[in-house]
Amino acid sequence: MALTPDDVVTKQFQHVRFKEGFDPDEVDDFLDEIVVEWRKTIAENDELKAKLAALESGESAPETSAAPAEAEAEPEQAAPAPVAAAPSYEGAAPAAATAGIIELAQRLHDEHVAEGQAQRDKLITDAKAEAAAIISEAETRGREEVARLDRERTSLEGRITELRNFERDYRSQLRGYIEGKLRDLETTATTTGATPVSAIGL
Repeated sequence: MALTPDDVVTKQFQHVRFKEGFDPDEVDDFLDEIVVEWRKTIAENDELKAKLAALESGESAPETSAAPAEAEAEPEQAAPAPVAAAPSYEGAAPAAATAGIIELAQRLHDEHVAEGQAQRDKLITDAKAEAAAIISEAETRGREEVARLDRERTSLEGRITELRNFERDYRSQLRGYIEGKLRDLETTATTTGATPVSAIGL
């Protein structure tokens, strides 16, 4: 099915997931300009087709006025001769004019289509470039975030190792301190009194 200006007006696009993108108002304004130019081209094309149909149907009234003038200028010649010559001359001129009009219309149409395609390709290229830049930036940020988390994890693992070493050393020192105190108690008990408590009479 051929694309029409109404198709451009009613076309709906899906929103992208990224925050960045083209301004919808600017895109709509540009599409409106395309639709206006497109409708002008279609109107010009229809007008040229109507002119072509009129010329092909034999409406060549402006050219017929030349025949009586030629007949009056040469009264000795028979009337049918100039009338017979006129149609061949008049038929050639509209054909050439029609061909020129058709060629002009086709060239204008091709120029508008080429311009629209160039604008479309530019919009697509710009959108792809911007999307690639956004993806690249997101990937870079992702890598930086992963690297930062790795550094934090390494730092936390080092801190955990330090705390475990501190706990082990503290336990060892506490055990040694308690064992030393127990030995001191045992030594004090043996040196201060060899007599059992039961022998004292308590």
